[in-house]
Amino acid sequence: MPERNGTAEWRGDLKAGSGSLVVGDGVFAGAYSFASRFEEGPGTNPEELIAAAHAACFSMALANILSQAGHTPDRVSTAARVTLRNIDGAPTLARVDLETTGQVPGLDQDGFQGYADQAVKDCPVSRALAGIPEMVVTARLG
Repeated sequence: MPERNGTAEWRGDLKAGSGSLVVGDGVFAGAYSFASRFEEGPGTNPEELIAAAHAACFSMALANILSQAGHTPDRVSTAARVTLRNIDGAPTLARVDLETTGQVPGLDQDGFQGYADQAVKDCPVSRALAGIPEMVVTARLG
């Protein structure tokens, strides 16, 4: 399987410094800072990037599971929210909420939730984030 890459640079101290990052070979580039990570400042942060990666991976995993089960989806859309909390005095990824919506002909709500519960176990990003204490998946047809 291919390797993927990203780069980041930080300049200065934690609070007054700033950073920039590049995803892949420039498909996305952005600035980040203490304010964008721990406050409400402009720019991105690692948690947003993790959330986007998790939403993308989960949507693909769920579509694959549905298709293999004979329920090819018209659409799967996922929003991920990563919560950063102080645990034992250190900022820690403490919770991930995945909210997925699908248009899947011939599938009921319970079936869709069941496939979503399986997808969170199969998604490579979910597995990479397995140390996060809370990972909640909410699935609905719509």
